[in-house]
Amino acid sequence: MMTRKPCLTLGVMAALAFLVVLSMKPDLSEAGQMAPAYKVLAPISRGNLTIFPVVADTTHDTRNFLTLDEGVRSGDVVVSEAGAIRPLVRRHGDYLPRDGAEVNRLVLVNNSDRPLILLAGEIVTGGKQDRVVGKDRIVPPKSDPIDLAVFCVEPERWVATKSSFGSFHSQMAQPSVRRSAMADKNQSKVWAEVNSASQTLGMAASPPAAREMSRTSSYAGVMANEEVKRRVDDVAVPLEQSYLGVMRELRDRHAVGVVVAVNGRMIWADIFASTPLLERYWPKLIRSYAAEALTQSKNSGQPDTKEAQAFLQDFGARHEAAETEPGVYRRTELTGEDFTAFTLTALLPGTGFDIHVAKMAD
Repeated sequence: MMTRKPCLTLGVMAALAFLVVLSMKPDLSEAGQMAPAYKVLAPISRGNLTIFPVVADTTHDTRNFLTLDEGVRSGDVVVSEAGAIRPLVRRHGDYLPRDGAEVNRLVLVNNSDRPLILLAGEIVTGGKQDRVVGKDRIVPPKSDPIDLAVFCVEPERWVATKSSFGSFHSQMAQPSVRRSAMADKNQSKVWAEVNSASQTLGMAASPPAAREMSRTSSYAGVMANEEVKRRVDDVAVPLEQSYLGVMRELRDRHAVGVVVAVNGRMIWADIFASTPLLERYWPKLIRSYAAEALTQSKNSGQPDTKEAQAFLQDFGARHEAAETEPGVYRRTELTGEDFTAFTLTALLPGTGFDIHVAKMAD
């Protein structure tokens, strides 16, 4: 209920010379412990995309959490159109919707014994059209079916290809699309960003690839085009490998996230509760950042560590709103002068810490 973005060529020792201690809000976690302090490493760049690895002084045990890709792959997590799973009864006697499929609503069931993490920007394909998850949340183990708030990323189809959904495991939606879903909460803006990305990629593509992309309105379909995938990988793979090297060398320093810059401007940050949790999302995240860079006009801007510090450090909000499912999670939205940030806090027994923090420039 509402209450209202190469190179570490000299190894990590050189990078440590550039460490900048970043203190996010020195709040206490639900368990009464100090929130982690974050540090930014020297940047890794490819073209107009720059990422700043982020390390933390402490992390948390996230082994019990399930990701959407893992759950869908195992069959323990099922996503269907609203109205397709009925007449199951939810907690407190509420019934699942019986009024059929809707653009901005899906139904999800977590049949596993583990809590499920859903991140805004994760794409599910199938049903009557592809959708993107609209907000971070946690779904408890063995859950009753839940209404899943989503946004359409395939505006020209409303015919079922199959009754259930699969996870688009190769990439998350790029930051501009995620921002429209998370912060703007606006379907028209999501469609506008999807169309803009598709058109930009199509204009840069070879004629055969452009013709193929013109035959679909699916954002996932465009990103799955072989030529687009090669272009995304040309940017993403060197950065992915470089950062994996950072995580291996700095495992005891807890690499937990990144600050992202495109064309020298800080646009995004993704921070996780642990290195293993980041590693599970990293291939999808780096490709989303690469897609964002490919769809932006290139210039020679070069960000530096101080700018990354300023971006990650500033959490001073003009407005704060929280949505809570008691005993499961709390999602907090912070609105500042030039940013919006979201913190997903686990409230399950033995947790009480931030699972994911996303910050985006306005």
